[in-house]
Amino acid sequence: MTESPGATPPSAGRVLVVDDSDVIRTLITVNLELEGFEVVTAVDGQDALEKVYDVLPDVITIDVRMPRLDGFDTVERLRSDPRTHHLKIAMVTACAQEADLRRGDEVGVDAYVTKPFDPSNLVRTVRDLVERAPG
Repeated sequence: MTESPGATPPSAGRVLVVDDSDVIRTLITVNLELEGFEVVTAVDGQDALEKVYDVLPDVITIDVRMPRLDGFDTVERLRSDPRTHHLKIAMVTACAQEADLRRGDEVGVDAYVTKPFDPSNLVRTVRDLVERAPG
């Protein structure tokens, strides 16, 4: 199939990036967009919950420590809602102690990327989750 000039290439998937740090949000966004992902951002868990139904992401990347609503509580709410329980979620966090990993597993996190992260590892993780996403 030949694409017409100026045609937009198909998206690799849609990702909702949730982090209270402008620098981290931008870093994740740029790396994912360079690989063809469509990215929407949220500044914390509450913002993510307000956007998720409009965005309908394939994958969510989310930090743990954020104001208003932290990552763990956000994931719990997403998993308890039939409209979002199936979404693939990668926790991108510096909180990688055994207790944090256990709590993430309990609330339903699909993958972890530890800060500071290698951008290629982050992209690979998100791509793997998109491929595992239903539908």
